[in-house]
Amino acid sequence: MLRLSFICLFLFSIVVKAQNTAIGYNEKLVYTASYNMSGILTDLAQVNMETSAVKTSKATLLRLKCTATTYSKWDNFFKIRDLYESYVSPKTLTPYLYNRSINEGGYFKKMKYTFSHKTNSVKSVQTKSKNRVENKTVSISSGTKDIISAMYNVRLLDFSNMAKGTTKTIKIIFDREEINAQITYLGKETISTAIGEKTCYKLAISSGNNNVLQGKNNNLLWLTADANKIPVYGKFKIPVGNGELKIKSASGLKN
Repeated sequence: MLRLSFICLFLFSIVVKAQNTAIGYNEKLVYTASYNMSGILTDLAQVNMETSAVKTSKATLLRLKCTATTYSKWDNFFKIRDLYESYVSPKTLTPYLYNRSINEGGYFKKMKYTFSHKTNSVKSVQTKSKNRVENKTVSISSGTKDIISAMYNVRLLDFSNMAKGTTKTIKIIFDREEINAQITYLGKETISTAIGEKTCYKLAISSGNNNVLQGKNNNLLWLTADANKIPVYGKFKIPVGNGELKIKSASGLKN
């Protein structure tokens, strides 16, 4: 069944050390998530991606929030109420804090990461059903990000100077493990979307973990070929099936 964790893993991208010129404090992207049921793509859920400013005693952070909610008519079949959020530097999108709270068909789980980039480690707190709490510190590679901050980092890349076929490898921490992921630039393509006809950068995404993403070119993502580089369309294949993400609306864009 469709799960936001798979959707987010599908949307991830490479870690870059670049200045953020694409993402502002009041952006909201709304998507329809479809899943292949008995050979028919069926709209099952809405996915929202939102940004906002969060002030702390020392700095102002950028909150990256991603939620997935099944449409009400599907709640009795498989109810999804998922939240993923990352608190990052507004200039570089470096993550400091990550929260995940999922409710998927009666399965509950919460995860919190606190990043220490000086020691290349993450302090994690995991809460499952019956309030069972597990604390664990995990070593990470330099530049490793959580799934949400990695997902937004793709938009900092300069695809205009990238050769077709270029592939990058990155590391993302998910469920307390680092995942090797690859993204390949396939060139430009113009597609029709709910927000108009868009010339896009087309990407193929794969993972060394076959339990996450299936196949080399079965997971595709289209980003607008402009200063915002927003995801407008995606196709994904996961161990339990395949589906699509289609943008419904976009507001509060920085450029």
